[in-house]
Amino acid sequence: MSTTRRDLIRRLRLLLVLATATTLALFFAYRGVHDDTVPLSTASTPGIRAVDTARSALRQANAVVRETGAEGDTSGEFLTQISVAQQSLALAASENVTGLTGRHDVQTVTGLIAVYSGWVERRGREPEGSPLRAAYLHYAEKVLGLEAEAGTEGDIMSRLDALRGEQLAEARRQAAFPWQLWLGWCAVAVLYAALCGALLETQRFLRHRFRRPVQLRLLAATAVCAVGVPVLARQTLSAHRAMTDSVAGVQVPPAVPDAVPEGAGEVRGALADAGFWASLSDLIPLGGAVVAALALWGLWPRIAEYRFRSQR
Repeated sequence: MSTTRRDLIRRLRLLLVLATATTLALFFAYRGVHDDTVPLSTASTPGIRAVDTARSALRQANAVVRETGAEGDTSGEFLTQISVAQQSLALAASENVTGLTGRHDVQTVTGLIAVYSGWVERRGREPEGSPLRAAYLHYAEKVLGLEAEAGTEGDIMSRLDALRGEQLAEARRQAAFPWQLWLGWCAVAVLYAALCGALLETQRFLRHRFRRPVQLRLLAATAVCAVGVPVLARQTLSAHRAMTDSVAGVQVPPAVPDAVPEGAGEVRGALADAGFWASLSDLIPLGGAVVAALALWGLWPRIAEYRFRSQR
């Protein structure tokens, strides 16, 4: 009695199981990395750079006050830098990197900037040579946190440092590759190899049993696997490297104010296509369904043929 039908059914079941398992493993492993690329590129790193811009603008504003004397206390340059700082903080709040706590911190800093500006304006209203000018500058810089680099917990710079630290911690979490992801991608590699091996073995079986050199439907299923999974895996590796580089790029605040926009541009460039590649996760189930359908389409006619033979 021929065992061909039973062999075909067994191979079809194996292919369907492997296609389903590989699809699920690839879907969750791929999303485990790419679900964080878009938030990192569009929220976390811009939020960090916004804080850096605010810090730089406030330092430049204070430098204007110190260098230009009374006429500089409320000069256009001072007000411009204060406006830049406030707009940058509004951007940091809108990115919502650290949630409600971060927004509250930004609101607090914004209020302290108003206090700082108030002391500077009071200094500017005092005549040249007045001892109150030095006192008001002392109070302003104490609020700003420039009297000592360590600062205090309540000054602007210390609060911005703390906010930046929280944002950086979130960016590091997004760029991390924990053991769960390693395990997921190892599972993808094993299942992918098993699926490709099963497809090739099935084609070899059909070629020997039915004397047909090529089974086009199974060959198409093999091609989908052979191309799709390596491309997605390679892009995931590239995305993870770009995420790591982006976090490294914002690790330390730029020492030069002009380096802030330059660094922001480098981060955006590293993850420029993050949204496109993240959206491809929705196509993974479709690809798995195509492989399963091709396997079923390729084997079922043969299985049905042997069923009709057995009935005769």
